Amino acid sequence: MNRYDFVYLFDVKDANPNGDPDAGNLPRVDPETGQGLVTDVCLKRKVRNYVGVAKKGEDGYRIYFGEKAVLNRLHNEAWDNHTDSQVKAETVRKKLPKESDKASELTRYMCDNFFDIRTFGAVMSTEVNCGQVRGPVQISFARSIDPIVSSEHAITRSSVTNERDLDKERTMGRKFTVPYALYQAYGFINPFLAEQTGFDDKDLDLLWESLINAFQFDQSAARPAGSMAPRKLIVFKHDKPLGNAPSHKLFELVTVERLDETKPPRSFTDYSVKIDRKKVPQGVELVDML
Repeated sequence: MNRYDFVYLFDVKDANPNGDPDAGNLPRVDPETGQGLVTDVCLKRKVRNYVGVAKKGEDGYRIYFGEKAVLNRLHNEAWDNHTDSQVKAETVRKKLPKESDKASELTRYMCDNFFDIRTFGAVMSTEVNCGQVRGPVQISFARSIDPIVSSEHAITRSSVTNERDLDKERTMGRKFTVPYALYQAYGFINPFLAEQTGFDDKDLDLLWESLINAFQFDQSAARPAGSMAPRKLIVFKHDKPLGNAPSHKLFELVTVERLDETKPPRSFTDYSVKIDRKKVPQGVELVDML
């Protein structure tokens, strides 16, 4: 496994990319700059959802943090599949077995069976302990290139829940959208952690595929079809595990500029994405995945 750094650009139009439940589901925003934010957790959820759809629970590609998943049940599965009969019969599973090889077998089972554990890591030291895994793939918050404006829309519901409410006024509600914004996120793949979790080249290909198709099966009332789309996936592949350049130096080679500052952006064509290919360090291969 090589070391990788990547830049991920995606845009949103007339949709809510990542509502904040602590703010009435308003699109997340940096209060000081007005730039929009999308959390790393949100982006990882898109990857998990795509893998879940594409692989359909195939062996080795199950999703640990799935909808309505009971995590301790999954931990018990690792204990029940342990090769040591004494460990398998253990009734108190709050502590890992004292022998390091037995402890690692439990964690290894979780990594081997769940794609998102060996990719992003997981804390599995709950009531049924399967250890902790630090994932090789990390993704930053996404930040919009320009400040965003949240549009508020009043909506009504013509139906009622109970018969006693038939004579009442229609229920009013609100939804929020971003007219347009282009977001930029950064990612990193640690080859040393990949070796520990078992993240391999097949998983890497699936990660790229997931980012390219991240919004394809994520449609909802808040994010209608076509309202969010990946625009660029720029990958820097190092020829050695330790890497050939600091991540921030590579990220600085990618610049995004608005073409017309006199009007608000409303499409990806309102921006110019430039890559200073001449300054790519020796030993680093630049790959345009999208």
